[in-house]
Amino acid sequence: MATPLSADALVAALRAEGVTVVEHAGWRTHNRAGHGAWGPMNGVVIHHTVTTGTTASVSLCYNGDSELPGPLCHGVIAKDGTVYLVGNGRANHAGSGDGDVLAAVIAEKATLPAPKKNDTDGNVHFYGFECVNLGDGKDPWPAVQLEAMVRASTALCRAHGWSARSVIGHKEWTNTKIDPKGFTMGDFRSRVATRLKEKPAGSSGSSPSTPTYQPFPGAAWFKKNPKSPIVTAMGKRLVAVGCSAYTSGPGPQWTTADKASYAKWQRHLGYAGTAADGWPGATSWAALKVPFTKEI
Repeated sequence: MATPLSADALVAALRAEGVTVVEHAGWRTHNRAGHGAWGPMNGVVIHHTVTTGTTASVSLCYNGDSELPGPLCHGVIAKDGTVYLVGNGRANHAGSGDGDVLAAVIAEKATLPAPKKNDTDGNVHFYGFECVNLGDGKDPWPAVQLEAMVRASTALCRAHGWSARSVIGHKEWTNTKIDPKGFTMGDFRSRVATRLKEKPAGSSGSSPSTPTYQPFPGAAWFKKNPKSPIVTAMGKRLVAVGCSAYTSGPGPQWTTADKASYAKWQRHLGYAGTAADGWPGATSWAALKVPFTKEI
């Protein structure tokens, strides 16, 4: 469960994961506000568009139609792997689904129950990516598109501290849909899980043996009250950017002072409420630029 990412945070998270992002005009304020809640967030739903062509697909997902007004998702993922952002906030994408599935996603269970009822509003709880494909089982999924879908899903999981089990297909949410068709969500989640173990940088090919900045250790790492040079390096950066709540230190042991200082940094970046709770996230961590240290 998490506060929805701001538009800036969403773009930053996607680009940090190596996603090519195109911002559709007006997307930052385009949503279904007033037609239901938006958040708390619990996961990501993958769809196929049943359309061809990037321009037509993006236009449809932005505008919707008379029966289902747009936005119809948050991002459209084209055949060439480009992610077109078309909505920020509540979107008409998930619709009604099974509350037992939502409970399983929240608990990050290894196995989802088969959807049998449609008693829960999924537009409240899920980000949605519409991926350009006819959905007939014959239209191919180019490798570059699937990779972008994996990276986009990973970006949101990393930003919120979720595992790959927070990513589901539309057909896993409701028994009234068949999307996405042409690959299995089990394999897709395995790819997301693998990527979550890697550094978020989005670079392909070889990388320097010693990175400039410390990769995000993961939200769960901080909640274990770690003692590490990384905590010291983080604290020094928080002091340097004017976000100190320390009375002494900082030192290697994670303390309430570290958490309070990090909350000040989150507020400095524009986060508020539970999004500024002091627990580091991938996007705010990347912005802090903590110097690299090998020891965790």
